[in-house]
Amino acid sequence: MGATGVRILGIAGSLREGSFNGRLLTAASYELPRGLELHRWGGLSLVPPFDEDAEAGPEPAGVAELRRAIAEADGLLFATPEYNGSIPGQLKNALDWASRPYGAGVLTGKPAAVIGASNGVHGAAWAQDELRKVLKLAGAEVLDSTLPVGRVARQLDEDDRLLDHDLRRGLSSLLHGLRDRIRLGAFA
Repeated sequence: MGATGVRILGIAGSLREGSFNGRLLTAASYELPRGLELHRWGGLSLVPPFDEDAEAGPEPAGVAELRRAIAEADGLLFATPEYNGSIPGQLKNALDWASRPYGAGVLTGKPAAVIGASNGVHGAAWAQDELRKVLKLAGAEVLDSTLPVGRVARQLDEDDRLLDHDLRRGLSSLLHGLRDRIRLGAFA
């Protein structure tokens, strides 16, 4: 944990500027428990396709930046959209890089939480389940709870705060859970 607090790395699974899931990370910044800092990483588009042959050569710059950002974080918060019932390919690709080498990648033992938003009624629930599965297999310590935000265009105000009280409370609870998981790891 850093001198100024617990550092959470936020990664939105969408590459689109102004994406709903990027905005959901902003909403999370309003609900952070005291002592947590949210730093967003926006380099997803810079991570090249995973290639085991490329692992033997110089590390691509986008991969090095991803690994550094994850390694420096105390915990991770992913906000994923749902594409065809699953997580976006570019997010899965980045996780494949971050999981290597198997058993010793930067995701190993890292506390992580998953949230997601879509304009559909289910709030990217399937993608959140898929992302949690991938993170667990990569060795991350993933919270059981998620936060699906359906009909997201109606759920965020002009400052990207969640309008619904129950969603705000759910997001706050999830972030408290992430903080507690990080603290458990710090004292283990």
